[in-house]
Amino acid sequence: MRMLGEKENNDVEVTWEDQQNINKFSRLHATFTDIEEEIQVRRREREDLDDLSMELELMDEDATVMYQVGEAYVDMPQSDALVQLEKDTKRTNDELERLQTRMDECEKGMSELKVLLYARFGANINLER
Repeated sequence: MRMLGEKENNDVEVTWEDQQNINKFSRLHATFTDIEEEIQVRRREREDLDDLSMELELMDEDATVMYQVGEAYVDMPQSDALVQLEKDTKRTNDELERLQTRMDECEKGMSELKVLLYARFGANINLER
């Protein structure tokens, strides 16, 4: 039984710096989640581009293709569509690489903050996703 006025061993005062670290972890986690969702969108886009590539390669070279550019569809020869598809695939792959790098940076920052915050607060804080 605990006597009045006795402090439990797991009571830790949260300092301004601790709160800043907790807030930073929260922002990194939110960014990480957003990037994770964006990566899924880009992966689906890349799969669609891969499927389109196979379709275009099976088409007659003289065929005209309706190719999506932004929100509109444009008629273009199959050969031009293949060139545009290559550019779009490269852009998507570059974007995926950039997003993965940002996600890795967030993960590294969260890991560093987890070590720091768990060392300070132990079981009194939950930083698991």
